[in-house]
Amino acid sequence: MSDQKVKNRWLIALCAVGIHISIGSVYAWSNFTTPLGDKFGWSSSQVQFTFSLAILFLGLSAAFLGWFVEKYGPRVAGITAAIFFGIGVAGSGFAVQMGSLWLLYIFYGVLGGVGLGVGYIAPVSTLVKWFPDRRGLATGMAIMGFGFAAAIASPVMDFLINAVGIAMTFYILGVSYFIIMILSSLYIERPPEGWKPEGFEGETGEGNKKDLAYLSAKEALKTKRFYYLWIMLFINVTCGIAVISAAKPLAVESVGMSTAAAATLVGVMGIFNGGGRIGWASLSDYIGRGNTYLIFFILQIALFILLPWTTVTALFVIFLAVIYTCYGGGFSTLPAFIGDLFGTKELGAIHGFLLTAWAAAGLVGPIFAAWMKDTTGSYESSLLYFAGFFVIALIVSILTKIDIRKKRKENKANA
Repeated sequence: MSDQKVKNRWLIALCAVGIHISIGSVYAWSNFTTPLGDKFGWSSSQVQFTFSLAILFLGLSAAFLGWFVEKYGPRVAGITAAIFFGIGVAGSGFAVQMGSLWLLYIFYGVLGGVGLGVGYIAPVSTLVKWFPDRRGLATGMAIMGFGFAAAIASPVMDFLINAVGIAMTFYILGVSYFIIMILSSLYIERPPEGWKPEGFEGETGEGNKKDLAYLSAKEALKTKRFYYLWIMLFINVTCGIAVISAAKPLAVESVGMSTAAAATLVGVMGIFNGGGRIGWASLSDYIGRGNTYLIFFILQIALFILLPWTTVTALFVIFLAVIYTCYGGGFSTLPAFIGDLFGTKELGAIHGFLLTAWAAAGLVGPIFAAWMKDTTGSYESSLLYFAGFFVIALIVSILTKIDIRKKRKENKANA
């Protein structure tokens, strides 16, 4: 089967990156905050709610449409994502022409959000099947695209808004993303039954002895391991997204950076967010997924305790960079971890259910950080609470390792 003529798995990975770079542009939404506010008099929070809504529907659609990805395959799912996201972004141009905030919520927040969710999980489960030998690298490549997207989209959006106006910018972006996502989706497909990469001696699919189990999404939901993963992702994202949302004022308050320097720092940190996605996920192929999450939490317990007391700018930047890599790495290591624990039978659906942790964390993290700021007058105090959350995450990750060891013993006894 290994010498059968099949599609190039590296091109499949490139197409996955194409989809993720398109939908990841959601992280550059802040480019529209000031222009929309100036044009219509909408408050920053009203405009920013569009982004929150998109992330909420990303999580909900990933959870409830995971079965759709598994049933119809990555090509149909990718095309569906392209339609929803393309209409969502282009339709936002119509909302701007009509001067309607509610239409903006519907197009970008709801329709765009559904496109985000389906587009996020569609290529990932497929890549795990194409790369049984390097699961972490494969999923890291795709999800890296999501992390780097803002760095690419931000200057493009800024240029277009100044050159052709807000509405036309949405039209151009909507059509462009639709074309990129459609072309990427047309090439993506699952590997043939029984296919394995050249030189790979292990088994793929149900016969992969490295996998702890081979479960459907419904069966996975009945295991402790699923909820351990949910808690770990929720805490990693809650704390990470809170720091990301407050990074600029934190840099000004903690080490006395100028507003301009802090803004530049936030842009540069996006590189560490994206780089962490492929770096940590690739490393997890060698040290194991469970050990990778242990490192995430041990590092961040220390960094979140140290950050409020750090007055040296260079140290502050280094600490922040490591936190950003752990934030991105938590996303990219997850799909490979799912494959290890539950197999690839319904990986897309299981991944979708777990992404509800992202949707919940997207609401909790920034709100908690803002509440702490209002209560104590500083973002710094919230960091110590987040360090406490990471202690809980560390305990859960240890429980996960114990559960895995117990399951492996059972598998050995039943073999």
